[in-house]
Amino acid sequence: MYKTQPTITGGCQCGAIRYALFEWPESTICHCRMCQKAVGGPFAALSKVRRECFAWTRGQPAAFRSSNAAERQFCRACGTPLAFHYLEDGDSIEVTTGSLDHPADLPPKKNFGVASRLPWIALLVPGGLPEVPPDGSRVIVSRQHPDHETAEWPIPA
Repeated sequence: MYKTQPTITGGCQCGAIRYALFEWPESTICHCRMCQKAVGGPFAALSKVRRECFAWTRGQPAAFRSSNAAERQFCRACGTPLAFHYLEDGDSIEVTTGSLDHPADLPPKKNFGVASRLPWIALLVPGGLPEVPPDGSRVIVSRQHPDHETAEWPIPA
């Protein structure tokens, strides 16, 4: 690794898995059907770094070989999709941008797998669909890990 302090951190929803990036990633969107299935959404937002600039800092993810060419890592406790890498490309890893602590800092630069892009994606731009305000009557108590490092998790009561 090139730095002792991470450039960017991230992790799963429950906090069992945390990771650090030690360089600024290249962020992309993949619309391929395999990525859609892997993240349970219309596309996968991914942020790629060199493997030597990546570290799991808490816990170890489970893995699934989604094809003969790729493996995906996820939290076995909460199911959060965390990372993806090509088996023959040991030099890089792509984390799911949504699992980063500050995903808004990493807008995508390219689209991949556009042949599988869902036809209604254009509706997602502001004004494309009606926006529903939050339901103020619903009280939600989050059990989600905060978007920053913690010495331990869950935090003792």
